[in-house]
Amino acid sequence: MEFAQPSATGRAPADRFTGEVWWDTVHPDGASSRRRANLVRFAPGARTHWHSHALGQSLHVVSGTALIGTRDGAVFAARPGELVVCPPGEEHWHGAAPDGSMEHLATWEGTEDGSPETTWLEPVTEEQYAFARRTSA
Repeated sequence: MEFAQPSATGRAPADRFTGEVWWDTVHPDGASSRRRANLVRFAPGARTHWHSHALGQSLHVVSGTALIGTRDGAVFAARPGELVVCPPGEEHWHGAAPDGSMEHLATWEGTEDGSPETTWLEPVTEEQYAFARRTSA
């Protein structure tokens, strides 16, 4: 058995997120498996940019209401205890509702061949986020 040293809480990079987002790396790149996990905290209205994961991603909502959007226009609201599974290659975004913070545990896998595990795309527009707020109640 091995105990890993926790990493310091970090601010999520502005080139991948809109608004104030903080995370703790739970299972880092380069550990004993391809597993990755971050505990991510979003301020009200904060969100990821559009992105996809080569091997998919799971989001377990810990607190608040998560909004999750897909390119086909679907928007989901997930609440504490709910798990959202994003399939491999699906372009999506996730973040907090405008009226409260949200925290989720994001898990995904690294690729065996070293190719990018996450493809980051453009920011979610204010119009896309406003549509999410109207349709996910």
